[in-house]
Amino acid sequence: MSVSIIQIALNTIELEARSISGLSVFINDDFEKAVQTIAVSKGRVIVSGVGKSAIIAQKIVATFNSTGTPSVFMHAADAIHGDLGIIQPDDIVILLSKSGESPEIKVLTPLIKKLCSTFIAIVGNAQSFLAKNADIVLNTTVEQEACPNNLAPTTSTTAQMVMGDALAVCLMELKGFQSKDFAKFHPGGMLGKKLYLKVEDLYKANQKPNVFATQSIKEVIVEITAKRLGVTAVIDRDETLLGIITDGDLRRMLEKNIAIDTVTAGDIMTKNPKTIASEELAENALDRLRENQISQLIVSENGKYLGIISVHDLIKEGFV
Repeated sequence: MSVSIIQIALNTIELEARSISGLSVFINDDFEKAVQTIAVSKGRVIVSGVGKSAIIAQKIVATFNSTGTPSVFMHAADAIHGDLGIIQPDDIVILLSKSGESPEIKVLTPLIKKLCSTFIAIVGNAQSFLAKNADIVLNTTVEQEACPNNLAPTTSTTAQMVMGDALAVCLMELKGFQSKDFAKFHPGGMLGKKLYLKVEDLYKANQKPNVFATQSIKEVIVEITAKRLGVTAVIDRDETLLGIITDGDLRRMLEKNIAIDTVTAGDIMTKNPKTIASEELAENALDRLRENQISQLIVSENGKYLGIISVHDLIKEGFV
């Protein structure tokens, strides 16, 4: 039985993949016109559908909004019971349907044409009522559904979603939408943190351990212990960064049986320590810590010591 289940799953994936691949022949002048029209529109994009197509429409709306194309979902069934008021004259409407012939679609199509600036159909039947009445047609015809009865929307909804993704990505490129723009719309969760949280947002909450190069090892130990970061910067009177001393450096020194009364911070510090600018993303700090297999980075600007960011700061924020 397990072999049969695996084969069914593989067949489903193959059919879905074929449906996506088949869309390439439908990326044509109409598709380019749709992208250009949306890109210069002064209104929003209203995306609608019924049944499973409505669910895909919601996903397309979410993708558009998060990538800089203002969009609103309108359920086709609700539209004919009052929600048509959502549509404004400058808006573009995208209506999704596999058949293009359902009762809701036939009622809605002529009403939409009167209300919006451009009417785009994402439809799986190029000869349908919807296709014949839309200003722009994006064809998502598939050979068959993955459903064994060729009934339940599977490959057809996959094709709709991929066509929506293709529109969104083209619009991103056309508008020059970059990661900093993406961050503005994704402030929450781990994704948001990776896009906006900076080193300066973390290191300022830490204490600022520092010693001068002439200070004794005892004073170094006291400073590291008091500031509880396992490290101290070595600076001059102008707070110019000279080096770093970690608790590991202290242990290695003690293992050599050196007379610590004669040793200063400048004798055991590591010169040219790894640093990071306060304006860099916190995610970059994590990458640098991993690359160098260290637990702390000195934050500096123009050679001046600002503070310490540690792997524990990033763990607390959920980066690790």
